[in-house]
Amino acid sequence: MLDTNAVHQVYAGAKGDPSKLVYQASLSDTTRSCSMNDSTLTVNVFAQGRVVPGPLSKPGRVNLPIRVTVKDGDGEIFSQVTSLGVDVPAGTAGTQFIFNNPNVAIPNGPGGASKQTNVFISFDEGGAKASGKKSGRRG
Repeated sequence: MLDTNAVHQVYAGAKGDPSKLVYQASLSDTTRSCSMNDSTLTVNVFAQGRVVPGPLSKPGRVNLPIRVTVKDGDGEIFSQVTSLGVDVPAGTAGTQFIFNNPNVAIPNGPGGASKQTNVFISFDEGGAKASGKKSGRRG
């Protein structure tokens, strides 16, 4: 796991100032299941995570930018960002969430999935290069 992409922090003001932290989200356990037909490999990606309020947190919904990337060797063959809404109630030490994307569909065979296909999940930091926590090898 690359720690820099498994944690997402939102600040009100100076980034990195703990007193300005609104919330911190983290990804932990991941899994996937795969199905295949003659032309497509479909991956159902799951991740468990947690949102922890910071000193400037307010109750309400936060939107987490979660990226799923599929790489075949060094080449990227799928990349998609999903905004996951998570409700953070007042007075909690943290809220768990489950992310699921059942529609990661990539071509099967030449130009698509091979035995070296890897699935990654991470927080997207505004167009940063997609990398992150490996969810597993081909189905």
